[in-house]
Amino acid sequence: MDKLVIIPTFNEKENISNILHAIFNLKEGFHVLVIDDGSPDGTAQIVKDLQSGFSGQLFLEERTGKLGLGTAYIHGFKWALNKGYSYIFEMDADFSHSPDDLSRLYEACKEKGADLAIGSRYVKGGGVVNWPKNRIALSKGASLYTRLITWMPVKDPTAGFMCYKKEVLGTINLDRIRFVGYAFQIEMKFAAWKLGFKIKEVPIIFRDRTYGTSKMNKSIVKEGILGVLKLRWHSLFKNYRKRVKNEVAGNSSVKKASSNEVLAE
Repeated sequence: MDKLVIIPTFNEKENISNILHAIFNLKEGFHVLVIDDGSPDGTAQIVKDLQSGFSGQLFLEERTGKLGLGTAYIHGFKWALNKGYSYIFEMDADFSHSPDDLSRLYEACKEKGADLAIGSRYVKGGGVVNWPKNRIALSKGASLYTRLITWMPVKDPTAGFMCYKKEVLGTINLDRIRFVGYAFQIEMKFAAWKLGFKIKEVPIIFRDRTYGTSKMNKSIVKEGILGVLKLRWHSLFKNYRKRVKNEVAGNSSVKKASSNEVLAE
């Protein structure tokens, strides 16, 4: 077991079968964990029907109620660490993230020195397709705002397409990640950066979904705006490092990365 793609779902029946087949057709042998928040459209049942054809590769965790993107990923991260996966990916179900780019994120971590690889819309070679101009402006504005407030040198801090080395997720105290909406994506990158892990932004083309409904709403935008301010304030007092049971005299056995670095593509 090496590579696990985590896909949170809520009402993705139009996309889930196709996205899973696209991932399993890749040569690298990715495994997939779908975390479904009680989709009333039968998304989870579609996954169950596919499991016999992808035995040992496709897994499903069902939760009751719509509990939020962040808690779904935290659930998935803990599941992946318990199962011993070395590379753990975040990915949407709606094809806004191309399955072919999973290989490039994996390469960035496995061969190019990154601890966290981000599929970035806003580095050279990246971009957005089929988004209205106001949505693009909102996204770019949010990225600039986040960088100005947090000082985090990541050009696409709200991106949701990533690959983590297990050491990153094993070092972050996941129980201290406080945001549950899209601000969760910012906080995870911020935690990894504050702990000194090496981050690499890999250019991707982000395509707006063709099927299904976007989960973006006013409360998510509000959480992002206020959340970044809270994130910066709490960072003055908050340590994201997980405490290790065998710490001696306050020295963690988990090695901190050598510098706060964002690698160029």
